[in-house]
Amino acid sequence: MNDGKPNWWSRPSTPPEAARIPTPSPAEEGDFPLQAPDPAESAVPEPAAEAPAAPTVDMTKEPAAAEPTPSEPAPAVPAPSESAPAGAVTAAEPVPAPETRAAAPVPAAPRPLHEPDEYRTPPYGEPGPWAPAPPVQHPAAPVPPPQAAVPPVPPQGAVPPPQGPVPPHAWGQYDPWGAGPGAVPPPPRKKSRRGLALVGALAFALLTGVIGGGVGAYVERNGGIGTVELPQAEAGSADRAPDSVAGIAAGALPGVVTLHVSGGGSAGTGTGFVLDNRGHILTNNHVVDAAATSGDITVTFSSGETASAKLIGKDTGYDLAVVQVTGVRGLKPLPLGNSDDVRVGDPVVAIGAPFDLSNTVTSGIISAKERPITAGGEKGDGSDISYVDALQTDAPINPGNSGGPLLDGKGRVIGINSAIRAAGGSGEGDGGSGGQAGSIGLGFAIPVNQGKRVAEELINTGKATHPVIGVSLDMQFNGDGARVGDKGKDGTPSVTPDGPAAKAGLRPGDVITKVDGQRVHNGEELIVKIRAHRPGDALALTLTRDGRELTRTVTLGSAQGT
Repeated sequence: MNDGKPNWWSRPSTPPEAARIPTPSPAEEGDFPLQAPDPAESAVPEPAAEAPAAPTVDMTKEPAAAEPTPSEPAPAVPAPSESAPAGAVTAAEPVPAPETRAAAPVPAAPRPLHEPDEYRTPPYGEPGPWAPAPPVQHPAAPVPPPQAAVPPVPPQGAVPPPQGPVPPHAWGQYDPWGAGPGAVPPPPRKKSRRGLALVGALAFALLTGVIGGGVGAYVERNGGIGTVELPQAEAGSADRAPDSVAGIAAGALPGVVTLHVSGGGSAGTGTGFVLDNRGHILTNNHVVDAAATSGDITVTFSSGETASAKLIGKDTGYDLAVVQVTGVRGLKPLPLGNSDDVRVGDPVVAIGAPFDLSNTVTSGIISAKERPITAGGEKGDGSDISYVDALQTDAPINPGNSGGPLLDGKGRVIGINSAIRAAGGSGEGDGGSGGQAGSIGLGFAIPVNQGKRVAEELINTGKATHPVIGVSLDMQFNGDGARVGDKGKDGTPSVTPDGPAAKAGLRPGDVITKVDGQRVHNGEELIVKIRAHRPGDALALTLTRDGRELTRTVTLGSAQGT
């Protein structure tokens, strides 16, 4: 037998049974031969030790399979030898005593391969013969602990069923002290519940994160879920401090009106304010100029009530006019302040109807004083030019604000809004004569002291007087100051005989550089400074003549305005 496997035989328990074992064939290469017993030793019989009593089996109980412990492998169950006869003695058969075997006649038979086991170990279900164990071949991977079931002990006298040959692959991992080929494979290893719980927790966290992100995005985009209720401050007092912008506007709006004028093929919108309870309203001349001869003037109050008005008087040089409404009750005249007390930086409030938006309130400060400006001049002959020593403000003033009041911090009128400096423009004007420029923070107002005097003259006489010095100026002079011309209009003398200038000693060619110590740079500024005073006022004029600086005092005369 040369199949790469070791040859194994069961040890006989009695001489007669050993006699039935066939003699093994000569050892082949690769087998594990067993050493033959010495004849000398076999000649002398040795007294055998007393055999232990055979195990008894209780046939009234069902045999139970022994379960190996985790730390101790199950005993290997060797397969019966193929050469064993069918009548071999099993572990259940009683073993005769040594004395009985010695007395019985021993027939001639071949010597057994092994001496009788002194421990009388039954051959079935116990360790194999006392032969060298083959080398153990360990597998590359760890072998799971065997869990073999021990077969039940057969009843007494029963012959165990023959078992088939051992599979060839069993010898590759043979372990004589391990489980046999009939061992039951271990159950599959169960997956850790801890890992499954961790995977479930991660999946739950991911799902809740996605849902939470979606809800958060919806709330952010749509402002929440359900009915929206916005927080709001509780209702407070509607009263405002009298010196606040709101308080000033609340007190002044009832006395401010919007004027709509049409006539002479043109129309315009402007603002005015009530002067007294008789219905006199002060505004700009360029606002009502279209209705000077035959036109319509409609006045709209802040309450929405409207009334027709008539022109009382106007003055082109001051750009002021007075209209009057009749049959209107509950008029609210605005108090007049003193423009001489105004200082740069004082807060101001402007009220008007810019672009026909009535009751518009803006605020700012006085940004400059005594700013000489000219407005008008559309006719080309100079008859419509106005000269104003204006108050400059950064309160937004736009076309339609003309004629409206400029109020101080106590709600008193300190100026009449008249002109603006437009971006890119070369002249002054608020657009009342056709321009539609917007505010750039440079607005100009006629001082109320001048407006008051002119308004009184227009109401009382229908005309306004202008202070004059009785000279004709060279408006083409490019030097610094205002030069007295060589000739007057239509060849008349440039210095009026017996006029204020002639009496003060002024001559043609003199250059006036200061008025009451204030510098003038051209003829327009000289006119503005003179018209800022009343007729009869005395002014100190500083002039240069033939390179010398002289000072002359002039008492202003009076001329009828147009």
